Amino acid sequence: MKKLAVVALGGNALLRGDQKGTIDEQELNAYETSERLLVLIKEKQYNLVVTHGNGPQVGNLLLNNSAGNKLFGLPEMPLDICVAYSQGFIGYVIEQQLRNVLLHNDLDRDILTIITQVLVNKDDKAFKNPTKPIGPFYSKEEANKIIEETGAQFAEDPRGRGWRKVVASPKPLVINNKKSIEKIAREGTIVVAVGGGGIPVFYKEENILQGIDAVIDKDLASALLAAQINADKLFILTDVPKVCINYNTPQEKALDRLSIADAKKYLKEGHFAEGSMAPKIRAAIYFVEHSGKDAIITKTTKLGVDDGGTRVVMV
Repeated sequence: MKKLAVVALGGNALLRGDQKGTIDEQELNAYETSERLLVLIKEKQYNLVVTHGNGPQVGNLLLNNSAGNKLFGLPEMPLDICVAYSQGFIGYVIEQQLRNVLLHNDLDRDILTIITQVLVNKDDKAFKNPTKPIGPFYSKEEANKIIEETGAQFAEDPRGRGWRKVVASPKPLVINNKKSIEKIAREGTIVVAVGGGGIPVFYKEENILQGIDAVIDKDLASALLAAQINADKLFILTDVPKVCINYNTPQEKALDRLSIADAKKYLKEGHFAEGSMAPKIRAAIYFVEHSGKDAIITKTTKLGVDDGGTRVVMV
C-alpha cells in the first residue's frame, strides 16, 4: 500500500503578493506548484490529499461583493459562502493544472475536489478576538478608510507588507466527509479538500447545520484532517525553505529538525509571528502529537528534496 500524504499549499501556490490575481497568473502558479507535487507522486510514491489557502482570493470575493452591492444593489454573500466559492474555483484551477502536469508526464490519475465543511464551536473565544488575515494588503490610510466605512477590523502584517483585514479563526473540530476523503485517496485518487481551512459551520440547533462568519486556519485544519485520515506525512508549504529562530536578525538560524518540546519553547519565546509561521508550527505540533508521524515545513521548490525543509518530530 502506498503512503498517504497531506500537502497544505501556501497562499503563494496560486496568488503571489506582487500579482494582481488574474486567472492567467493563478493558473501558471498552480502549474508550477503541481510540478513540485509530481515529485511526491512519481518519485516518492505517495497518494495525496491537497489542501490550500484562500486568503487573497476570498478577500477579493468580498471586495467584489461590496462593489456589486454598491453599484447594482446585489445582495452581499456572507463569508462562509465566499469560502465555498473560493473552494470551488481554486479546486478547479488546481485540478486542471495538476492534470496538465500529469498528462505531460504520461500519468493518469483521477483528481477530485471536495467542497468541505468543518464544524466549529459558535462560542469559540476567537469570535471575540479576530486575528485571521484575509484579502489584499493595504496602506494604513486605505485600511482606516475601510474601517470607517464598514467597521471591519485590520491588523498590521508582522513582516511589514501593510495592513490586512482580520476575522475570527475558530478551532476546527470535525472535518466532514473525512472517511470518504481517506478512502478515495488511498485508492489512488488525488483529493483536493479543506480549501481555505474548510467552510466553517456550527449546529444552530440539534441536527441543523449553519454557516458562520469566520475563516478557519488552513494549516490547523490540514493537520486535523491528516491525523484523522491516518496520513503518513504532513507537508506544510510556505515561502521560506526552513523554519528559523531569531528570524530576520543577525542571529537568524535555520532549523533542520525541530522537536515538539523545542517547538513549544520557541513559540512561547515569540520566535514565530502570528499570521505567519506560528500557525504552521502549531499545526505541525498537532499532527505529530496526534499521529506519531513527522511533519515537514518547507518552501514549495524544496518539496520532496531529502534535506529540504524543517522536520518536526516527536523528540
